[in-house]
Amino acid sequence: MIKLTNEQLDALAKDLDAIRDEALADLGERDAKYIRKILRLHRTLEVGGRVMMPFGFIPPVFVAAVASLGLAKILENMEIGHNVMHGQYDWMNDPALNSQTYEWDTVCTSDSWRRTHNYEHHTYTNIIGKDRDYGYAVLRLSDDQKWHPAHSLQFINYILLTVFFQWGVGLHELETEKLRSREIRLRDKLPLIKEFFQKGGRQAFKDYVFFPLLTLPVAPIVLLGNAGANLIRNLWASTVIFCGHFTEQAETFTEEECEGESKGHWYLRQISGSSNFTGGLWVHILSGHLSHQIEHHVFPDIPAHRYREMAPKVQAICEKYGITYNTGSFGRQYMTVLRKIAHYSLPDRVRLKLQAA
Repeated sequence: MIKLTNEQLDALAKDLDAIRDEALADLGERDAKYIRKILRLHRTLEVGGRVMMPFGFIPPVFVAAVASLGLAKILENMEIGHNVMHGQYDWMNDPALNSQTYEWDTVCTSDSWRRTHNYEHHTYTNIIGKDRDYGYAVLRLSDDQKWHPAHSLQFINYILLTVFFQWGVGLHELETEKLRSREIRLRDKLPLIKEFFQKGGRQAFKDYVFFPLLTLPVAPIVLLGNAGANLIRNLWASTVIFCGHFTEQAETFTEEECEGESKGHWYLRQISGSSNFTGGLWVHILSGHLSHQIEHHVFPDIPAHRYREMAPKVQAICEKYGITYNTGSFGRQYMTVLRKIAHYSLPDRVRLKLQAA
């Protein structure tokens, strides 16, 4: 991370605060219309997918149904649920968009997400030992974690994590690595386990029992289609999140270098530890505007659809202070994620030789 003086850090904080204040002062009907339009689109896609699914014995209809339902799940998770739970629309005083009561359409409970993501991840972004989102306790992605022979197979873990992403996120707060090291006891996590099985059970029942039974003669087709929609959502959500956090250019930090950090230092860490990717309008919408992960980490409570217009201002500030603004095409950023996973699956001596070659 680039070294800035205390004066520069204070000035950085003032510049970024000014961008945030400008956006907050402008919140209003435009933002309300946007999120309501997305809600209508989500409902249309979900109803369309559910209605078409029983006719999935016709191959083109099956593809359309799975795509429609998959897109609905992506929109609900990324552009609606994730952003609503950050409090981006609390100012509307709409009970359906309240950050503390919203329950999203995925296995992870909203309460668990608010604890592990909104607080833990956004407070301690990329601080090794504090931010458990870094690698999800499944992947080795930095030198701070000692290499183990099991890491040579971490590409398999990566594939499993992406395929079953909603279940991995739902179990994230279980802290399995601390259970293995006996830092915590399983009985300490019994309330979480109970919540996980209740929410996960409802989600599985809805997609794999209730809707198939409604269309019993074609239940296998509906079940397969629902599984396909969940898979589409899992693959897309995990890839977007990985491209925002685990690129080769995204930095990590030690607890020591972040002790007593100022607001300016916190802003600098958020920028240096994040990655953006470019794309068209629908890439931004379907990613929940996490294509602008830098802006999201800096302004998590600002309606995410505004990140596209805020990004040039943030980039200009980064240039002003000599801070790297990490952005690139979706494909390029994703390739760096895959390279990083591959590099850290190797023993250190092998990896360092390859880097030096």
